[in-house]
Amino acid sequence: MAAPGGTPSAVPSPAPPSGAAPSAVPVRRALSEAESKPVYDLDPERKVVALTIDDGPDPRYTPTVLSMFEQYGIRATFFLIGENAVEHPALVREIADRGHHIANHTWTHPDLRHMSEGKVRDELERTSDLLQRTTGRQPTWFRAPGGDFSAVSLKVAADLGMRNMAWSVDPRDWARPGTSAIIDRVLKNVRPGSIVLNHDGGGDRSQTVAALKAYLPVLVDSGYLFTAPPN
Repeated sequence: MAAPGGTPSAVPSPAPPSGAAPSAVPVRRALSEAESKPVYDLDPERKVVALTIDDGPDPRYTPTVLSMFEQYGIRATFFLIGENAVEHPALVREIADRGHHIANHTWTHPDLRHMSEGKVRDELERTSDLLQRTTGRQPTWFRAPGGDFSAVSLKVAADLGMRNMAWSVDPRDWARPGTSAIIDRVLKNVRPGSIVLNHDGGGDRSQTVAALKAYLPVLVDSGYLFTAPPN
């Protein structure tokens, strides 16, 4: 569950204008060991929630998720897989143009715990470079597949200027437990400062989409605000 330290600001940064030209050379600031520790939640003193969306983009589900977020004025963080992003660059740009944060979720979604530093670096750097070329933004957040961070992946992400984001609410939607189970797990466990895990790619995500339609208005009516940690 929640771990101390490394709490990012809940104030989102402005999105660049649509069609912004990518920078020729990515500018990265290597992070310290303290900055590289995974972030599990935001400020518990503020009634904010960070929605995070993993494993896309997927043309079957991502557009619907984007429409829902626009309906409620929600900004989220999309952890994109490189091999999906390269297939759907227009969808990646749409996510960015709508003001959401673009984040790195590796190129092929492997288990990083059993990979060499060179292979981990290739997974992360290749994805960051693609996202930067596609959107004009250098990703500054990384999430290991399955939340399985390793000492190597933490170091490589820090070298590439990315902080590591975990989560504090996991409805296990990736396992398709049923729409009602996803809704129940989110609403029972969400708290001020929660980072909520969702998926819009990696398989049939119709249950996730249906759950979002149900629980988003409940959270809005409960007075929650939504944030994407600064990119």
